[in-house]
Amino acid sequence: MEQGGARDRVRSPGGAVVPAPAPAVTRVPDQVRGEHTHGEPPAPRAAVRRHSVRGQVLDALRTALVDGRLAPGQVYSAPALGARFGVSATPVREAMQQLVIEGAVEVVPNRGFRVSERGPRELAELAEVRALIEVPVMLRLARTVPPGSWCALRPLADATVAAAAVGDRAGYAESDRAFHGAVLGLCGNEQLVMVADDLHRRSQWPLVSNPVTRRADLLADAAEHTALLDALIAQDLTVVQSLVREHFTGAES
Repeated sequence: MEQGGARDRVRSPGGAVVPAPAPAVTRVPDQVRGEHTHGEPPAPRAAVRRHSVRGQVLDALRTALVDGRLAPGQVYSAPALGARFGVSATPVREAMQQLVIEGAVEVVPNRGFRVSERGPRELAELAEVRALIEVPVMLRLARTVPPGSWCALRPLADATVAAAAVGDRAGYAESDRAFHGAVLGLCGNEQLVMVADDLHRRSQWPLVSNPVTRRADLLADAAEHTALLDALIAQDLTVVQSLVREHFTGAES
């Protein structure tokens, strides 16, 4: 894992630089690395917050995927992205390799990484797999978890509503996964939660035909979270079953 150093300092959108203990290291020129930065779309600027530079960059890249600043089909080089984030190309490459594993991008030799182009069929397949995992678990939890435990999740549902209200797509994606993760976490199966979260994250990447999720869609999705939580607290199993199935059916469209 990449350790934070001066060569991997991170610049916030406002221009502030997060200090790091190690001396600065000169970046390797793009030509030496065999990656060309001319003629490609502008790389996204983003704030990164965690201690691990690689982890910070990975979070920033995932955010850029969700909000459309990393456009499907476009190629981005590690040096260009590193320059935007204020870090060397190394943690960018490491973060991009993780996104390759997740299927978000693919390697383009001597150029960089191309953002994967996804269609409605892939989104529908992800929704189907998520439903196979999450729906039975949620219905079982609806019968066994006391109302007080569901009430504790209210702030997470409210966070999705708040993010949707201002059209914060990246914030919504994070709060959406947090809500679903907390619900599934009540089953006590950590492996299931991790698998479901990976599928959920992949389902949030934009489609070629619709690179930016509409605010109205975010609001509708967030409203379903609130309605589902209300039904769980009221222990209305009929409504819970209807809402859960509709939530994933809507995710396919």
